[in-house]
Amino acid sequence: MIRRAQKPETGLILDWAAAEGWNPGLDDADAFFSADPNGFFVAVREGAPVAAISVVNHNDEFAFLGLYLCLPDWRGKSIGYALWKHALAHAGARTVGLDGVAAQQGNYAKSGFAHAGATLRFLGPLASHPTRGIRLAQPEDLAGIRALDLAATGVGRPRFLEAWTTQTLTRHTLVLDGAAGPAGFATIRRCREGVKIGPIVAPDAASGMRLARAALDVLPSELAIIDVPDQNTALIAALEKAGFQTTFATARMFRGPAPHAGSPLQAIATMELG
Repeated sequence: MIRRAQKPETGLILDWAAAEGWNPGLDDADAFFSADPNGFFVAVREGAPVAAISVVNHNDEFAFLGLYLCLPDWRGKSIGYALWKHALAHAGARTVGLDGVAAQQGNYAKSGFAHAGATLRFLGPLASHPTRGIRLAQPEDLAGIRALDLAATGVGRPRFLEAWTTQTLTRHTLVLDGAAGPAGFATIRRCREGVKIGPIVAPDAASGMRLARAALDVLPSELAIIDVPDQNTALIAALEKAGFQTTFATARMFRGPAPHAGSPLQAIATMELG
């Protein structure tokens, strides 16, 4: 049986992701589910979920696929592919994006996905540094954050951003003030190991690094993880200069017309929701 996942099962799915080494955030479940409560699916066998996938509809034109997981004892039984087809139907005619394991590009291509680049995961130490003009986001900043994110990603995702930028004990969003409102923003969240910083939206790589350092002043950690589009050579160079190393890469692929990512996109939010 395939059915929609219930909200508590989102936490279970993220536990599976943690077991696979994906290192999700401690507060990811509620924010992910808020983005599209109908976009999480499980395959059930013997009365319990054994596989999962998410296809989150961010708006009427765009969805993102992630959290495609199957418990080891149930692999090779065609459960995953049946779940894949069922979940993709949720997207309808929308463009669907994903960050997938590079070795699976051929399989994704069979479902109509075309390669559009890569996302590189960088891991390393970064000295925290509070910066004048960078502060914790307030509810009144949300409209500006949405506009910045749309310009950076080419995708309007209001439900996700409202949940993602709501301050919690383990997740904080900071904004870079500009002359006419927020000029950039970044979200940092505590994960099973270290912290992840993303998205980072900023006018340039130097501003992106300032946001990352300021974020670490708010949520300190010896280990920071930042997921960067491979086209962003300036931020990649800055991270490597700071001592970061690439741990792995995923293939960014789309089924349908790809959105146009703008130059302010320094780092993505998550590999699960885009």
